[in-house]
Amino acid sequence: MRASFQGRLCTKKVYNEDPLEVAKQFEDHGIHRLHVVDLDGAKANRIINQAVLERISSRTSLIIDFGGGLKSDSDLNIAFGSGAQMVTVGSVAVKNPELFRRWIDKFGADKIILGADCRDNKVSVTGWTEDSDDEVIPFIEKWRKQGIFKVICTDISCDGMLTGPNVDLYKQIKATDDGIYLIASGGVSSMADVERLNEAHIPGVIIGKAIYEGKISLKELVKYTENDPSLHCGL
Repeated sequence: MRASFQGRLCTKKVYNEDPLEVAKQFEDHGIHRLHVVDLDGAKANRIINQAVLERISSRTSLIIDFGGGLKSDSDLNIAFGSGAQMVTVGSVAVKNPELFRRWIDKFGADKIILGADCRDNKVSVTGWTEDSDDEVIPFIEKWRKQGIFKVICTDISCDGMLTGPNVDLYKQIKATDDGIYLIASGGVSSMADVERLNEAHIPGVIIGKAIYEGKISLKELVKYTENDPSLHCGL
């Protein structure tokens, strides 16, 4: 299991060589949802680690959303065929909107999560190596009109930094569309951050590095996993 910082793969850090072992630890502590990013796939522009996905999905009961390098129908078919219940797509929604619309129609909006990752309020694509001209809130609004319901939004400046999430940004997104299922990602460093997001009525949150660095223990998350299955852990 690896993590990058602010999307820079050159700064990756290995926490565990066996993603399945980590996934089982999450499951043992009541985690229901797992967010898996194929960093190799993001770099290669095609799915690479489907074997890891299949191994986790076949040996746990976790609800898995999978992203990273999904650029074709074949990639999505492989992801779903390997056990992902949902996929997260960002770059294609910016660079090839017609294809993204077709995916929504073909696979269903309930299986497609919009990746709206941003830097300085501009949506970033291609593994966060490029900044588009799309502003994040209008971008989300555009795809909500096309039936998208779930959105993962990462403020890239917060990613992997353990400095706290951009709660103000998430509040702005929710104020624009309160019905959206918004999943906050990036910067969560403590249970206080989780509480802040909960108080702001953000439906979901992805926690990764804070767990691996010992800032948040899985035991501390039990009260959330018992009452609400929307907490996601990240691989």
